[in-house]
Amino acid sequence: MCALCGVLAGSEHWTDAVARPGVFTRNTDAWQRRQERTNRVACASRVLGFYGLTLSDWQGTSFVLSTATGKTELVDNLSHLWSSAEKLLGRPCDPLDPALIARLETDAPGGTR
Repeated sequence: MCALCGVLAGSEHWTDAVARPGVFTRNTDAWQRRQERTNRVACASRVLGFYGLTLSDWQGTSFVLSTATGKTELVDNLSHLWSSAEKLLGRPCDPLDPALIARLETDAPGGTR
């Protein structure tokens, strides 16, 4: 999304589930939107766990990203998550790392262990 669209869209980030007229979403109530946010945190946490990081929701408005040593950063939205993770770690986080993909496949329901 371009910056102008982000400004005109309102206070919600484009990665968040919203319910407003003209926006297609299956999340028509607050509970469903909260559940989708929880699912997104869980998915991101699976990947971040490979790098020794944890992610948690903070009041439904931001995310808390933490290292195993206790370094923590508040992240506004999911588009800022990966740059914040790399900043905390001091190294790149490669989503195509073969070891990461193998771990995600192994840990997936029905995966081989």
